[in-house]
Amino acid sequence: MTPSQKMLAFAGTSSWIRKMFEEGSRMKAQFGAENVFDFSLGNPDLPPPPQFAQVLADLAQNERPGCHAYMPNSGWPEVRTAVAARLAQEQGAPVTAGDILMTCGAAGALNVVMKALLDPGDEVIIISPYFVEYTFYIDNHGGIAKIVPADEEFNLDLAAVAAALSERTKAVLINSPNNPTGQVYSAESLAALGRLLDSAPRTVCLIADEPYRKIIYDGAETPSAMAATVNSIVVSSYSKDLSLPGERIGYLAVHPDMPDKAVLLNALTLANRILGFVNAPALMQRAVARLQNVSVDMSIYARRRELFCRVLDEAGFAYVRPKGAFYLFPKTPIDDVEFCKLLLEERILAVPGRGFGRPGHIRLAFCVDEAVIAKAAAGFKRVMAACA
Repeated sequence: MTPSQKMLAFAGTSSWIRKMFEEGSRMKAQFGAENVFDFSLGNPDLPPPPQFAQVLADLAQNERPGCHAYMPNSGWPEVRTAVAARLAQEQGAPVTAGDILMTCGAAGALNVVMKALLDPGDEVIIISPYFVEYTFYIDNHGGIAKIVPADEEFNLDLAAVAAALSERTKAVLINSPNNPTGQVYSAESLAALGRLLDSAPRTVCLIADEPYRKIIYDGAETPSAMAATVNSIVVSSYSKDLSLPGERIGYLAVHPDMPDKAVLLNALTLANRILGFVNAPALMQRAVARLQNVSVDMSIYARRRELFCRVLDEAGFAYVRPKGAFYLFPKTPIDDVEFCKLLLEERILAVPGRGFGRPGHIRLAFCVDEAVIAKAAAGFKRVMAACA
C-alpha cells in the first residue's frame, strides 16, 4: 500500500532533529555513547522532581471507582481549577476552570486549536526560526503557514508581521521562550503585537506556545501573552518544567474575556474528542494538578548554559545569548548542513538551522550532562578552525 503523496513529500523534508537523532543512535552503537556528543534533541535529561514520584505512588494506591474512567473531554474539573489558579497569576488575567482544556501535551493542544480555528486556506503567521512541527500542525487542518522572520537578535519584527497580515490571516503563533533560539519576547513587543492584531480588519488570534515558560535565566520573566490581547490562547505542557515529555500532558487556556468565548470553547472541546485524543491522560492530569508550583532544578540548565557559552566563545562562534529554554543557535561560517557534516566527523551532533526556517545557524540542545559539553569543546574548536 502506497502512502499519500503528501506524506511522501513530508517524509522527504521532515524533521532534521529526528534525522540527527537517528544518526546519533547509529554512532553511539558504533563508537560507544560516551564518545558521541549529541546535542540534537530537546529531550530533558533531568529526572522529574522528587515530589512527582511521591504523588504518583499516592495516586497508584487510589482504588476509588472511576478514577481511570472517561471524564469530560476538557478534563477533570478539579485539575482545571488547579491549572487556572496558577495561570491567573502568571498571565495576570482572571482565568477560571472553564477557560482550561487539558490536552495530550502542547502538540495536542496546538492541533486542537488549529482544528477549532481554521477554515481551508486560512493563514497562520509563524516567526522564524520556529519549532519544526508548526508547519505540519497548520497543514493538518487545512491552514497555510506564512513564515515571517524575526530580526537579527531573534526578537519580533513587528513591521514584517504587519506586512504579512492579510484578509486570510486567522492567527499568529509565537513561541517564547523560543525553540531554537532561547529568545524571550519582551512585554513591550507583545503589547505592540497585540495592538497590531487588534487593529486588523479581521479578528486575529494570538496563540502563545509556552512549554519553556519556567526555564529562564538572569532573573528574566516570561511576559503574559494574555496581557497583549483578549483574542489570545495560551498552550503549554509539563514536558520541560517537570521533565515529563513522554507522559503527553498539557493544556490550553482561552483568554477569559475573549468575545464569543463559549462558542470557541465548545469547538475546542469537540476537536479534542474527534481528533482522537478524547481526553488527556487521567492519571497524569491528577498528578500535575498537585505539582503546579513544582519544577526541576533550573539552576542546572543555567550552569550548562554558562559552560556551553564558554565553549562557543573559545571556539569563535557568534551567537545570541539565550534568555530561556535550553538551546543555543549560533551562526555557522559555512552552509549549515555542510557544517553539521564536519561536526559529525568529530562525533558532535547538531541540527541545521534550515530545519527551523533559518539557514546559516545550528541548534545545540544543552539538556545533556555537563561532561558531554566539556568533552565536545575540542571538536568545536577544530571544526571552526578548519572553516577559517
